[in-house]
Amino acid sequence: MNTKRLGTFVATILVVDAMAHLYWLVRPASDPRALSMAVLNMDVPFTPRVLLPLILLLTTAAIAIVAVSRGRGGWPAKAVVFALGAGLLVRGALGLVWSSGLGTDTGTPFYRLNLLLYTPVCLIAAGSVGLVLARTRRTGARV
Repeated sequence: MNTKRLGTFVATILVVDAMAHLYWLVRPASDPRALSMAVLNMDVPFTPRVLLPLILLLTTAAIAIVAVSRGRGGWPAKAVVFALGAGLLVRGALGLVWSSGLGTDTGTPFYRLNLLLYTPVCLIAAGSVGLVLARTRRTGARV
């Protein structure tokens, strides 16, 4: 898989996540606590104060990974992509811990979503980010 496709793949995941947050901003959940527990395994308010920064962060990261995968953006974009990769890797590692049942109840929606969706997506995306960074460095792409 080439670097541009990897960047587009990761950006697509980030944009889908940003769109989900935008949806929750525009159309709040009927039970915000249940949504929070299913998505985060903790009670976090789904308010504009929380959602708007997340939407901005996810969108910025999507733009940065696309830029870096195409040899653009300079060191600021590369720094954002490095932070993105680190964050995804940490979330993936925590997901593996939670998948073993530590820190979460195995009967909850969060446990199943973490096991089947969140952790695999984070680990695959982290690997893709790592490949983008390695390939742009190795090929001497001007970034």
